[in-house]
Amino acid sequence: MSETIQSRRSFFKGTMAAAVAAAVPASAEAQKKGAAPSSAKKPNIILYLADQFRADFVGANGRNASTRTPNIDALASRGKNFTHAVTNQPVCAPARSVLLTSRYATETGVWHNGLVLDKSLPTLASELRKAGYTSNLIGKWHLALGNPKAGGDPGPVKAEDRGGFLDLWEGANALEHTTHPYEGTIWDQNNQPISFKDQYRVDFLTDRAERFLRQKQEKPFFLFISQLEPHQQNDMQRPVAPKGAAARFANSTAPEDLRALPGTWQDQLPDYYGCIEAIDSSVGRIRRILEEENLADNTIFVFFSDHGCHFMTRNQEYKRSTHNSSIRVPLIIDGPGFHGTQQIPELVGLVDLAPTLMEAAGIPAPSTWKGHSFLPLVNDFEARQKWPNQQLIQISESMTGRAIRTPDWTYCVADLSGSTKEPAATTYHEYQFYDQRADPHELVNLAGRKEYRAKADELREQLKKLLAAAGETEPEIVPAKLYP
Repeated sequence: MSETIQSRRSFFKGTMAAAVAAAVPASAEAQKKGAAPSSAKKPNIILYLADQFRADFVGANGRNASTRTPNIDALASRGKNFTHAVTNQPVCAPARSVLLTSRYATETGVWHNGLVLDKSLPTLASELRKAGYTSNLIGKWHLALGNPKAGGDPGPVKAEDRGGFLDLWEGANALEHTTHPYEGTIWDQNNQPISFKDQYRVDFLTDRAERFLRQKQEKPFFLFISQLEPHQQNDMQRPVAPKGAAARFANSTAPEDLRALPGTWQDQLPDYYGCIEAIDSSVGRIRRILEEENLADNTIFVFFSDHGCHFMTRNQEYKRSTHNSSIRVPLIIDGPGFHGTQQIPELVGLVDLAPTLMEAAGIPAPSTWKGHSFLPLVNDFEARQKWPNQQLIQISESMTGRAIRTPDWTYCVADLSGSTKEPAATTYHEYQFYDQRADPHELVNLAGRKEYRAKADELREQLKKLLAAAGETEPEIVPAKLYP
């Protein structure tokens, strides 16, 4: 094992052990400092996923004057805003597999869309159930083949393919295939249909979440609310806002990374903004329900996304690239262990979220998980100083590629043959290289420029170490000879 990887693991072993030891019965002062809650009363956990939601469309992140997200901003004002969170695989199904298993997409069985999650892997849902929680899902799943309906749309999901969500289940494998913005069908735990019509999809799923939260809960619960918006409706190839909403955003701000590039943003941004507004209203509604049911003080609430959206400016669709618009995701957490306004700029990945929540609940994470709890970053300056601050990004479908993201750099390599039929390649070529300090909108590709050769060599070696830690065979990485 390399010295870098060994030291990283030693650091996390020590910091996690210290944090767990500190999880004594929670006093008000301990909660104020962000300590883990008492094991005598496990916190409820809600994951609220808004699909394809750009990090810079959260008003609290201060980058977009046209965003209307007062409820998400209020969440950030109460809790922890991880301002540089990234997805480790910027496409729907692989990102979800990483989130729930704390393993990389090449290890989960879901390295591109349409594959089935490896049933042998422990998931956040299954581990929390072992610890006495109920595990419940409402909305999009995307980690099973399902039972195809007429026409081939994947719909109902067999119980054994639900990744440990074995209590309340009201979902569809690919919500974008079984619903439209104002009508469609999901299925309950017995695969009986639950249909809606003449109601906006975000509001329908929020209704189902309210129905669950209003019921008396005998055990601590884990609830995964998995919205489709602001993701595009696949058969319409565009996001669809609530009726009348897009008109309110007709002349809204276009993010700087989009303005210089051709794509679909010119036509689709108003609807995207409208979808964002609908998601924000839903978040506010869920938070009000938690207050009314006296659940807020003992519920960890996580707002996040699986990936961002670049509106076909970087490739021929909406994500699947290593650019900030694709990999940066909102990640805001409030509740026990996460109280108190704080912006945390360290790089964290979706691979780290499950072990973080397990530690916050006082439950040991499986030793096979590859992510690391970032709970020590909360109000702990020393932990923040030692944080590795690098994340591995795997790319599939648009290309077979790999990248390392650090606070200052994005270094990406790709299989230039164009093949996307295998999870990984044996040979990659340097493809994209961005300076995050001088070029945060990633408009100047530095790959192949001789004045950056030493930094590229350094990042190449760091990337190889991350690939080894993820269980990949060390590839050959060919230096770029030309630059654009």
